[in-house]
Amino acid sequence: RGMNVMLGYYKNEEATAQAIDCNGWLHTGDMAIKDAEGNIFIKGRCKNMLLTASGQNIYPEEIEARLNNMPFVNESLVILAGDKLIALVYPDNEEAFAQGMDKKALEAAIEVNRTELNKMLPAYSQITRIKLYPEEFEKTAKKSIKRFLYQDIKE
Repeated sequence: RGMNVMLGYYKNEEATAQAIDCNGWLHTGDMAIKDAEGNIFIKGRCKNMLLTASGQNIYPEEIEARLNNMPFVNESLVILAGDKLIALVYPDNEEAFAQGMDKKALEAAIEVNRTELNKMLPAYSQITRIKLYPEEFEKTAKKSIKRFLYQDIKE
């Protein structure tokens, strides 16, 4: 809230009402936690949060950030398929090719990534399977993945 907050969306009163309340507070849609020292950590977006059958809140951006820093991963997207977390991965095929890897070797390397990733994650947010995706994920104008397009991908 303040002079630095936008006045609203151009010719879109409904979107403005969703984002800015009657007291002038901007609701960003970010989920955050505050630690004992008062530090605030952004966990992810409300609309991206995955809720498991056991009631656990999973923020896919946290998992994706770790996975995207692993070998042979260009980009990733974590989805909930039934009660299982699946990571869709667009692999770094150029790097794999440069190292003389065929598809089977790349799949094995990605499986090693999954095992290493799961060691860093709590049990409730571990990736059950990584599915290689053949092309870059479709993006918005600001280069975020259009998550809604990939929610119905079957395991």
